[in-house]
Amino acid sequence: MVELDDMRLFRALGVSPSLAAAARRLNLTPPAVTIRLQRLEERLGVRLAIREARGFSLTDEGRRFLDEAKELLERIEAIPASVSGKTDHVSGNLRVVAPLGFGRAYVSSIVGDLRQSHPRLAISLHLSESPLTAAAGADVVVSIGNLRASSWIGHFLAPNDRLLCASPAFARRLRQVKHPSELAQFECLCLRENDEDLPRWRFTPRDSGAKHAQKPVTVRISGALSTNDGTVIRDWAIDGLGIAERSEWDVSHLIAEGKLVRVLPTWSLAPAPVMALLPTRQGVSVRQRVFLDAAKRALNPAPWRA
Repeated sequence: MVELDDMRLFRALGVSPSLAAAARRLNLTPPAVTIRLQRLEERLGVRLAIREARGFSLTDEGRRFLDEAKELLERIEAIPASVSGKTDHVSGNLRVVAPLGFGRAYVSSIVGDLRQSHPRLAISLHLSESPLTAAAGADVVVSIGNLRASSWIGHFLAPNDRLLCASPAFARRLRQVKHPSELAQFECLCLRENDEDLPRWRFTPRDSGAKHAQKPVTVRISGALSTNDGTVIRDWAIDGLGIAERSEWDVSHLIAEGKLVRVLPTWSLAPAPVMALLPTRQGVSVRQRVFLDAAKRALNPAPWRA
């Protein structure tokens, strides 16, 4: 017989790096967590977790049990709000992972407002340069751009274009540049993400319906300056150190203020919409739903296009 406390125990294990961390979440001692886990495994007749020197890992049976337990607990915990029709009954823990820059600029205020609207909801916001790398145990991952291949389910939050830009002084040197292939003559600022060797900028001509429309082109970028931090890339561009590819949300106000200038405005880079990613499991919990609703309200219309 599986009890609610068993499922709560395993849900805590699913978002914790160690048995000791799960014990702290549950306000128990590590030996008590170990004993309860052993008893649960004995009742089910399967091994759910493998103890390791630096933590533990879930078996296939453990991952299936975790998915089932989380879904059942979310449905049970949603009953008060569903019966009463009041969303102020939302409670429990919500873990949100977001990119550093966008998280500071927008997600932090969304989380703060959500907390005020739902005082019984505890929210953990983790900011990372690589959100999917830090996504283990997350309820929601805020991501910039479409994922090529992922098991996460994407929910559109806001439009966001990628723009090529440079300082006004640097842009004056680019007045005669008409085609992306000419960028190789100039200093480009390289944002290296996900262990990528050399970044590629993929361009599509804006006037694609013209009689003699140019074809899309991909330019392999190399430069003396590179970093994995987008904010550093932006600041280097402002300082006149080269051409940068940046998200619209990050530089639209700087372009409006004249601190940056669009480069090759007749060509488009691939858009990078703001997405909320949810783990692949049936249904959306009340906690996830209130976050999605709050994020969509805060980002519609997109503040960077106001």
